[in-house]
Amino acid sequence: MDAFAAPGGMTLAPGSFSLSALPPGTMGTVIGVGQGENTSLERRLMELGFVTGERIEILTEAWPGRDPFVVRIGTTTFALRRREVETVWVELAHSSNST
Repeated sequence: MDAFAAPGGMTLAPGSFSLSALPPGTMGTVIGVGQGENTSLERRLMELGFVTGERIEILTEAWPGRDPFVVRIGTTTFALRRREVETVWVELAHSSNST
């Protein structure tokens, strides 16, 4: 999935990406889940806390293959497959100290 392809019916601002395309150390805010289909996986992700406005951080990823990777959503840590979070859309956090 292209990191810049917006899900159906959603307009994404610059700096918004699919969670599956981001590297470790990335922090941001969830802006949406799904592509308008509301699959059982997407519903489950929302039940786990992947909801609009929640803070998220990618902690690490396995090598080789970058899968699974570990994310912290709120105060909970999950190990997930990239294909499981392809439809989680994140707005990147802006660093307050630029050098």
